[in-house]
Amino acid sequence: MFHYGSGNYEAFAHPRVPKDIEQKHAYIMGSGLAGLSAAFFLVRDAKMPGENIHILEKDPIPGGAMDGWQYPLLGYTMRGGREMDNHFEVMWDILRDVPSIENADYSVLDEYYWLNKDDPNYSLCRVTEHQGQDAHTDKKFTVSDKAQEQILKLYLTPEKDLENKTIEDVFDDEVLDSNFWLYWRTMFAFENWHSALEMKRYMQRFVHHIDGLPDLSALRFTRYNQYESMILPMVKYLEDHGVKFEYGVKLEDVQFVVREDEKLAQSLTVKRDGKTETIPLTENDLLFMTVGGLVENSAFGSQTEPAKLDDNLSDDGGWSTWKKIAKQSDDFGHPEKFCGDVEKTNWESATVETLDEEVFPYIKAITGRDVLTGHVVTGGIVTAKDSSWLLSWTINRQPQFRNQPDGHALVWVYGLFTDREGDYVKKPMRDCTGEEICEEWLYHIGVPEDKIHDLAANHCNTIPCMMPFVTAFFMPRQKDDRPLVRPKGSKNFAFIGQFAETPRDTIFTTEYSMRTGMEAVYDLLDIERAVPEVWGSAYDVRDMLKAAVHMRDGKPLTEMEMNPIEKLAVKEMLKKVKGTDIELVLKEYGAIPEED
Repeated sequence: MFHYGSGNYEAFAHPRVPKDIEQKHAYIMGSGLAGLSAAFFLVRDAKMPGENIHILEKDPIPGGAMDGWQYPLLGYTMRGGREMDNHFEVMWDILRDVPSIENADYSVLDEYYWLNKDDPNYSLCRVTEHQGQDAHTDKKFTVSDKAQEQILKLYLTPEKDLENKTIEDVFDDEVLDSNFWLYWRTMFAFENWHSALEMKRYMQRFVHHIDGLPDLSALRFTRYNQYESMILPMVKYLEDHGVKFEYGVKLEDVQFVVREDEKLAQSLTVKRDGKTETIPLTENDLLFMTVGGLVENSAFGSQTEPAKLDDNLSDDGGWSTWKKIAKQSDDFGHPEKFCGDVEKTNWESATVETLDEEVFPYIKAITGRDVLTGHVVTGGIVTAKDSSWLLSWTINRQPQFRNQPDGHALVWVYGLFTDREGDYVKKPMRDCTGEEICEEWLYHIGVPEDKIHDLAANHCNTIPCMMPFVTAFFMPRQKDDRPLVRPKGSKNFAFIGQFAETPRDTIFTTEYSMRTGMEAVYDLLDIERAVPEVWGSAYDVRDMLKAAVHMRDGKPLTEMEMNPIEKLAVKEMLKKVKGTDIELVLKEYGAIPEED
């Protein structure tokens, strides 16, 4: 059984090799971050021979949802972008030992650290309105005292009491009309009907970054798209260690022996190049399964064609496979809780390739930065708050692809409300071609209407992507709806990825996928080293005080509206702590005012 730890003592330790590891084989279903991470820990920490590790991937390339690709006759596409945190402890544990593919003398972490140290991320304009005008949110949260009470109550409510509840069940308009919610929902893609339990986890997980939410200074980004910056170095590392990648192989089903106190994976049914085959497993073999799929049924459109919304859960998909597996034990989760209503789990993104510099002046007018310097441009997403699609867009450091033509830039655009009519293009986003989505974006960045069509049609190439299940994991749920990484009684298998359950961490992050891979390997093989715990800022009084004061837009906590009894209680409490370290901490973080 693995355990959690913190600090250098266990982080720097090298585990001993598990007994008989050279006789074991591992089958990893899926080559997304979770699968690659599981393979990494098998190689580095378990010392399993690479040729004994089989990564089976249904697609022709690795990476899963972590894509970034140039399709012939279509263009550059990035279905999504990931925002990284300095306390993604498992992620950095991996990437410190993965060599850069540009310079093997350095690790991926080295490059990432230097990049973000030399060119720190922050936004000069987080929110616009009225066709590209600064909305002057001015780093303010605009959270009333009543809203603060609702947020604090959610923060302190046990997860058990939040099961199957929505955000609208715990927040009213006092929160939902604030700048805080505008920042939050557009940065993390939360909707009002999503899980209150997940919202609580996010608040606790990232409480140390609340002050960086309004200007996105909390975030860090890779140099290129994340397929090239993260997936390719990990794949090369694994290939160099002999790990076998098998493409065009899809998991159809798993056959288990389920007894009261133990569960054993006996065989896999896979489809390889259209042909069904069975892979027998012994108790000495290990199986790691990625189930569900946030990008399943995702569909690209083109400059002239919309991206189709496909809600059909065919027998070939990852959701149907999970449903087959789940029928064999209640411990294997309840996929129907997540994939049953695409109207609540979809949004659409688009990749805009500017073919020249005609659009750049409008971008610079908002961001205050030139586009092609190789440095931070938007510093994260810019949200058009008066967009009926709730449109947000970002331009990361250019170029985003190593082979990107000189003078071209890539813009990533996404909308949360794909069923609503646009403000310029009078159609729902889901019915729009790439050109029409580009027109709507150009409208919201302030391009004069008489120039919009020409710029979208002749100076940009836009590829839309509809993702019906992209926020499926945010759907209201209860504890057992996601299977544990290692279900009770498991002898030789584990679930990994976004739909496996591990405590305290937050889904829709790179860290979550990588953490499940680490926990699965460490647990099944009893690796003699701790899994780094989720960063403990939720229990750090300094981070909580800092967050509380920033949420009040810098006003001390003593200025909250209180009745006479509450005011008297606070006054007496401050008398008790006067002259102590507690008073100094309260003053240092602005919770109480400095004395005149």
